[in-house]
Amino acid sequence: MPLYLFPLLLQAEPLTEALDPWALIWNATTVVKLVMLVLALMAVGSWFISGMKLVRLAQARAASLKFLAIFWNKEEGNAWSGKRLEAVYAQIASLDASPLARVFRAGYVELAKITSGTRAPDKDDLDNVERSLKRAAANEMTQLEDLLPFLATTGSVGPFIGLFGTVWGIMSSFLAIGNQRNASLDVVAPGIAEALIATAIGLVAAIPAVMAYNYFVRRIRVLESETEAFVSDYLNIVRRHFLS
Repeated sequence: MPLYLFPLLLQAEPLTEALDPWALIWNATTVVKLVMLVLALMAVGSWFISGMKLVRLAQARAASLKFLAIFWNKEEGNAWSGKRLEAVYAQIASLDASPLARVFRAGYVELAKITSGTRAPDKDDLDNVERSLKRAAANEMTQLEDLLPFLATTGSVGPFIGLFGTVWGIMSSFLAIGNQRNASLDVVAPGIAEALIATAIGLVAAIPAVMAYNYFVRRIRVLESETEAFVSDYLNIVRRHFLS
């Protein structure tokens, strides 16, 4: 090995020790530390929301399947009547996690008000039931989409926040070069390394958030389609069996 490489080898060990990631984070500038803290909080928040949404959507799916099994139960008979709907209403008391069950409750309450009167229900009453069902369905979708904007914000803004930390770290490195009039790796490497750490944290926060957001939007759209189909079926039942 050429003798002129020995000084470089002697410098390699202290440089490696100086570029320890945790040491770089601890010794980073205040601005870069704030950037890393914000990104870390965004990452933890997105992971928490993702776990919570996974549980919520799984519960909604399971409860909705149980509700549909009760609602379309052939053992109850095919003739729809007030007693049949009342039986369904009584059996779904424990299915609060199902959007379909809550939509049915809203429609059932409105239909019970109409059928309890002395006159026969008419088209205006059907419009009231339809508005009640659609309002309940919209409320359910709004609740399912709650906190998803945070995931979208983390996915779109996280890389830019990390990029800001990168730019600031590189700028600090060039300022150190200018102040010390020295362009050696000992001067340049720490600032570049802490800048890259900020970028890495930004990507760690953004990538899972984008993936989770797209997945949850897809799942919610499926539930929304099922809810719209149920509203149509329920209105057909009311139109055929309760309108004069």
